[in-house]
Amino acid sequence: MKAMLLAAGRGERMRPLTDATPKPLLPVAGRPLIAWHLSRLAAAGIHDVVINLSWLGEQIAAWLGDGAAQGVRIHYSREPWPALETGGGIRQALPLLGDEPFLLVNGDVYTDVDFAALRLSPGDLAQLVLVPNPPHHLKGDFHLADGRITAQAGERLTYSGIAMLHPALLAGAEPGRFPLLPWLLKAREAGKLGGQRHEGLWIDVGTPERLADLDDRLRRMGG
Repeated sequence: MKAMLLAAGRGERMRPLTDATPKPLLPVAGRPLIAWHLSRLAAAGIHDVVINLSWLGEQIAAWLGDGAAQGVRIHYSREPWPALETGGGIRQALPLLGDEPFLLVNGDVYTDVDFAALRLSPGDLAQLVLVPNPPHHLKGDFHLADGRITAQAGERLTYSGIAMLHPALLAGAEPGRFPLLPWLLKAREAGKLGGQRHEGLWIDVGTPERLADLDDRLRRMGG
């Protein structure tokens, strides 16, 4: 199985930290945020990783290189600026990801989700990992009922930025800049969107304050 790490955005809420440093390279407990993801992917047996780049992306490529030091093999999908958004970025990276389902991980979250355990149900186009709504996003994103993402029924939870996707999710998508959400909703309408609730550690590292909180938490946990 391959994985794609989303690392192309500027991180507007992180400014001024991201004016000169791409968000994935911001340090957390002595390591760049993206390095924590790569270590967990390698530990889960996922060694082929695609990373999309745009804002200050060559800094990321220079720091990570081919991924050997992190125990993975990295391929880069370079995007123009402004970046292609999540849907467009995935669409561009599909030739590097192949024809099989792949793991998608947002580069600006921290989590203990078991990457190796994520699976697609037969016929599904995506499996989303959802989490209890954090204080900064109380309205949530999707309803979850009996392992299915529904339009109304079930508890409304927040999308974690972690999913298993089948390349066919974006069948018919034209190259360019577009969001992922409409394609997920299309899969939901077709009854091909699964989901699961994660009760463990998950932090949206979207602001300098949450970055500092995570840094403190990991240092107290022994990094």
